[in-house]
Amino acid sequence: MRHHWRRNLSVMIIVIMSNLAVFFLGARTAIAQQASYPERWVWVFGWGLGRDSDVTEVLNLLDRAGRSGYTGAAVSFGLDSLCKWDDARFRRLEVVKEACARNHLELIPSIFSVGYGGGILGHNRYLAEGLPVKDALFEVHGQEATLIPDPPVQIQNGGFEEYSGQRFTGWRFHDQPGEVSFVDTQVKHSGQASLRMENFRANQHGHGRVMQEVKVHPYRCYKMTLWVKTEDLQPTSAFMVQVLADNRALAPIGFNLSPTMDWTKLVLVFNSHRFEVVRVYAGVWGGRSGKFWIDDWSIEEMGPINVIRRPGTPVSVKSEDGSVVYEEGRDYQRLEDPNYSPYRVDRPAPPLRLLPGSRIKDGQRLRVSWYHAQKIHESQVTVCMAEPELYEIFDHEAALLAKHVNPKKVILSMDEIRMGGTCEACRGRDMGQLLGECITKQVQILRKYMPDLEVYIWSDMLDPNHNAHGDYYLVEGDFTGSWNHVPKDLVIAVWGGEPRPKSVQFFAEQGFSQLIACYYDAPNLEGVKGWLNVVQGVPKVKGFMYTPWRKSYDLLEEFGRLVSGKQ
Repeated sequence: MRHHWRRNLSVMIIVIMSNLAVFFLGARTAIAQQASYPERWVWVFGWGLGRDSDVTEVLNLLDRAGRSGYTGAAVSFGLDSLCKWDDARFRRLEVVKEACARNHLELIPSIFSVGYGGGILGHNRYLAEGLPVKDALFEVHGQEATLIPDPPVQIQNGGFEEYSGQRFTGWRFHDQPGEVSFVDTQVKHSGQASLRMENFRANQHGHGRVMQEVKVHPYRCYKMTLWVKTEDLQPTSAFMVQVLADNRALAPIGFNLSPTMDWTKLVLVFNSHRFEVVRVYAGVWGGRSGKFWIDDWSIEEMGPINVIRRPGTPVSVKSEDGSVVYEEGRDYQRLEDPNYSPYRVDRPAPPLRLLPGSRIKDGQRLRVSWYHAQKIHESQVTVCMAEPELYEIFDHEAALLAKHVNPKKVILSMDEIRMGGTCEACRGRDMGQLLGECITKQVQILRKYMPDLEVYIWSDMLDPNHNAHGDYYLVEGDFTGSWNHVPKDLVIAVWGGEPRPKSVQFFAEQGFSQLIACYYDAPNLEGVKGWLNVVQGVPKVKGFMYTPWRKSYDLLEEFGRLVSGKQ
């Protein structure tokens, strides 16, 4: 019995030790899986090195990242516009480079944006993607020709003066008259009445909206104006003004309202594209509390505001019947907007000016065609990927980047390309192929000057589970298949607040290496933990990037511990 007990005890000890070994091996393996990620980056966003104070703030962040085990700092400093920099900015860059070296951080430039084309447009503003205006009607008076609305377009009862009870005439609907929407004869911008909306929780979705269908002419440019007043409105982000056709937003922009503000003029410009009828909306989607008023809503056809001039956006001036085509430089001056700014549209469009000896006569009617720029959201202006001059700029800036930074890694800012396929340079192109060709040329140009450069890229425009599809914003065409036209040694920076298992799996199946760009100003790191779980066992995941968009760096140290396996 004693020997049997000892034998059983020996067996029990062996089993326990084996289980403990498996446990500790598993624990070490789990930690090793996290610690094995060679890339741990911080996204340094919101500074441009335009001031010495920028450097002070950036250095503080880099020191914190260095102490927390990060290996790289991806920076958005305008490093693809180096030819525009002055000596002071280069001096500040050298200080940042020294701080990166001191903290054992690679400096990783974020460059070559097409969706947010500020750097490129700083070289040539006319490289913006253009929306077509076709055969707008002009009439000559003396030495100028100005637009004649064709046909005149108007909002019915835009002043909200006509109503019966709590219902306004002329409007397709306004949510829950007498409960959410009201006639207000006490508070108005002009006239005798306005539309007031409140009590949003009475609607199961928190809606408080008004909508009207408006007839327009295809391929024309329109300006829409309305006046809005708010009182304790929450959340202000719920308020939107929309122009929809065929379930597509033709003017995807936002307005930064204050919770309480006096009457404020809201203005947007949109192109009617191929549509003859659009639906115009204003109001809140998911409102919680407070009030707002709307009054004096109007639409007007616009002349050549923000006209774009480049080879892919020609101007055409013809007689009204189209039988005579007039010549720029002979019959009329070069058509340009001297106040060009897609960000400022509440202004008159310039006229078409005639030249001495013009064949165009006083009183004559013309048909004029051009292309115009349009912003998306608050500040986004997209670049045309098919215009050859774009690649000359990339080449010029790549050479300067090699000279002044000579990085080992860059990240291409080829995300959220929300326009394309509408000008003569890119119309009819396979947009997925065009995007892939653009990215491939970028890589080739960069490696021309930095042969061993490792190139990363934001994921969304190469991801069918994200933005690589058709019916995307104002794009005419389809980005599906874009991933088939790019170099396979790209590292895909998969991004988003919530984990994207389908995206990670897709890029793994395509054979790409990946960097996980996560966090996005969340109150905690639960989403990051979800990403860590998603990538377990996925091959070729190189690491993680702490990615805020609002200078939210409170969780920087905790993120560093988490992705390095120390927590």
